[in-house]
Amino acid sequence: MSTPQTPMPQAAPPAWEAGAPSPYAGYTSPIPVVRTHLGHALASEWTKIKSVRSTMWTLGVFVLLVVGIGLLAGALAANSSSDLSGSESPLALGFFGLLLGSICVMTLGVLTTASEYGTGMIRTTMTACPTRGRVLAAKALVFFLLAFTITLVSTALVAVAQTAMLDGTGARQPTGAEWFKATVGVSLYLALLGLVSLLIGSILRHSAGGITIMIGVVLAPLVIALFMFTNSLEKVRNALFEYSIPNQLSIFYSNSLSDSGPSGWDPLWIIVGVTAVAFAGAWALLEKRDV
Repeated sequence: MSTPQTPMPQAAPPAWEAGAPSPYAGYTSPIPVVRTHLGHALASEWTKIKSVRSTMWTLGVFVLLVVGIGLLAGALAANSSSDLSGSESPLALGFFGLLLGSICVMTLGVLTTASEYGTGMIRTTMTACPTRGRVLAAKALVFFLLAFTITLVSTALVAVAQTAMLDGTGARQPTGAEWFKATVGVSLYLALLGLVSLLIGSILRHSAGGITIMIGVVLAPLVIALFMFTNSLEKVRNALFEYSIPNQLSIFYSNSLSDSGPSGWDPLWIIVGVTAVAFAGAWALLEKRDV
């Protein structure tokens, strides 16, 4: 015969279920609930970009190249027996340092996004801010403003120094429009170029690959054009020269490497269009792919 099972005693229901007031009634958490917005994402990205060593090193080398080479070029031109022609602005000497410094800006742009995928920090970022588009927008704004400010300060310092060193050597004084293009204009262009690098880093999620591609974008058109000797490729060769990044940078100094192609503010509108396309692609992929 089976032994009858003794029923297990049931736990008494909490007093508040029996009709008594809940002990948690009226409880308010001391932790404030804040609705996040773009400002929080901007503060987070600014904290990150100013805290990593890559920012200090890349921007430090950038300033050293732009200012150092700019001052050296001004000193050599001032001491040269062959003075600048009366039609050439002394601001054009700032082109050499800025061209080399652009590699630093592009490198930092790629690292701003791609390095987070390499370290896995992107998971923490997306957990703290699940709105991925907001994260990308915050990174883009912080980087653009930082790159623009550093470039503007550096180019303005070089422009003032070169103009002072070449005063009285035969070089003409630059006009206000030339000053604006050689400082604000070229700073906008370089900051947008760095922003394109940031978006390429977001698309590729690989630091070395993104940096390699951006350096290739700067150097490859000129190198390829140099080996196009035949007349049948003349139009292609000219297009590569005209739309290469070095030539577009030189336009801001009124010293184009080509007699045709973009002029005036055309390079800025071109890079704005490229940036918009890259931003749309990076945004779409960021929303679609897993982190």
